[in-house]
Amino acid sequence: MSRIGKQPIPIPEKVEVKINGDILIAKGPKGELMRQLPKNIGAKVENGNILIFPDSKVNSTDKKVMALWGLSRALIFNLVKGVKEGYEKKLEIEGVGYRAAIQGNKLVLSLGFSHPVEIEAPKGIEFKVEKNVITVAGIDKQLVGQVAADIRSRRKPEPYKGKGIRYQGEVIKIKAGKKAVSTEL
Repeated sequence: MSRIGKQPIPIPEKVEVKINGDILIAKGPKGELMRQLPKNIGAKVENGNILIFPDSKVNSTDKKVMALWGLSRALIFNLVKGVKEGYEKKLEIEGVGYRAAIQGNKLVLSLGFSHPVEIEAPKGIEFKVEKNVITVAGIDKQLVGQVAADIRSRRKPEPYKGKGIRYQGEVIKIKAGKKAVSTEL
């Protein structure tokens, strides 16, 4: 039995959930998302909750189906939460001359290269810039995380001075440089 998969997902107010065969559609104040359920996993709406369950013809010792049961529950929970509240990731820019600006639906980054780096916002993603903090917001948790990781990968924090783009609250372990090592001896 999956401890996560058997937990019901409460449907919040102002969120509507429909299940058409193996496709689950959620509509909320922020937008609409849909997800296809994996083979051998089913879902139903009952008493204001979404219940996820493995097919009855599947053996309960089948590890793959049991793993997909918990995964499906987590993905559907994220889907319902996304259409109700949305998700956001914050990134900090650290370094002299490093800055970010928004031009239309593009994020323009000056990261010490000979040219500015432009990142176009995919459908459903919104960028905000305040001083040295970039906010990536949207209703799809996976897409928000992927876009934030793509922005971070343009200039990862380096370990000697900590310059680069990092997640807000991320701790970068700073290494000692050559001079600091040689003076200690």
